[in-house]
Amino acid sequence: MKFFRSATVALAAFATAAVGLAAAQTPAPAAAHAAETVAPVAIPPAPKPVGTAWVLVDYASGNVLAGENYDQQLEPASITKVMTSYVVAAEMKNGKVRPDDQVMLSERAWREGGAGTDGSYSGFEVNKTAPLIDMEKGMAVQSGNDAAIALAEHVAGSEEAFASLMNSYAAKIGMKNSHFVNAHGLPAEGHVTTAYDLALLGRALIRDYPETYAYNKIKEFTVGTITQPNRNLLLWRDASVDGIKTGHTSKAGYCLMSSAQRGDQRLIAVVMGSTSEKQRADDSMALLNWGFRFYETHRLYDAGKAIATPRVWKGKVKQVQLGVARPLLVSVPRGRYNALKPSMELPKQLVAPIAQGQAVGTVKVTLDGKVVAQAPLVAIAAVEQGGFFRRLWDAFWMWWESK
Repeated sequence: MKFFRSATVALAAFATAAVGLAAAQTPAPAAAHAAETVAPVAIPPAPKPVGTAWVLVDYASGNVLAGENYDQQLEPASITKVMTSYVVAAEMKNGKVRPDDQVMLSERAWREGGAGTDGSYSGFEVNKTAPLIDMEKGMAVQSGNDAAIALAEHVAGSEEAFASLMNSYAAKIGMKNSHFVNAHGLPAEGHVTTAYDLALLGRALIRDYPETYAYNKIKEFTVGTITQPNRNLLLWRDASVDGIKTGHTSKAGYCLMSSAQRGDQRLIAVVMGSTSEKQRADDSMALLNWGFRFYETHRLYDAGKAIATPRVWKGKVKQVQLGVARPLLVSVPRGRYNALKPSMELPKQLVAPIAQGQAVGTVKVTLDGKVVAQAPLVAIAAVEQGGFFRRLWDAFWMWWESK
């Protein structure tokens, strides 16, 4: 079970079928597409934003399409609240809190994040409660510091304890250069992240908690008599934009974490340290448009459909159907789709029992020798262990093949 095989005769047939599928999904005529594959148009440099750091990331693969200084630690300002949203959603999924919980706006939340401060606020009344889902919308849409603190206190007892949760979840997401001190993003010693880490966070929120993510596209929200608009100007400029979050302090500058989806293709842009609200929006829109213009996303395999049926030993049946648990999408420069090369990695011998959903290998897709997409190969249906004589007979042949 320690040895893996790839590109055997059987896998070559699989690869040919996979490439055939890719070609069949390409709308361009075969001759025109072949010409593009031979001589693709060179991709021009991405439009460089005004700011300290920026990055454009492909959602499907997580690959960086363009960027500069995206691993530099910087203050995230109110983009911090995306991390707060992620933690609240995760704790809700774990049964710790519920959408209809009554969340108290404490004196601390009002004093540090309410209308009397210089920061953004939602306007919830001090020492009164509101449903958790309203607090979330007040934080996501209005960027309310008061709502962020109230949510942190409700979920973890204190904002300090909540910050510890934020750092734990950030580590799970893979945000290696981030550290959070508060739930709202006002300046604090040691409260830092990077443009790339924020792109990872946005990708995780979209993937793991789409209902929570959807709050970020709400254009305005009312608390009491106060109606405030979403500060993300791109929501009004382009219907494909559905998030994510703005941020601004005098030290952090103007920041924007944005995402847009056109068909199966989704991109995430992060611009930090820009000079104005308009500049960060202009630059983010230019990045997104550049990515959509010069890259394309294709669906290679649908979830739950067999893409391979390798031999299984000691089972009631002799083959197992393998597929992917989630749709496998790949993003490549336009005109390079036919150059993709799929392959599989599987154990040398598969032995029953195999549970439904069990990962038993990996499917990879490469372009010019570089992996551009990969996913675990999982069993679509379980394979139960065979009877005594089946296991004995297969044990003999496994031994014989291993000689």
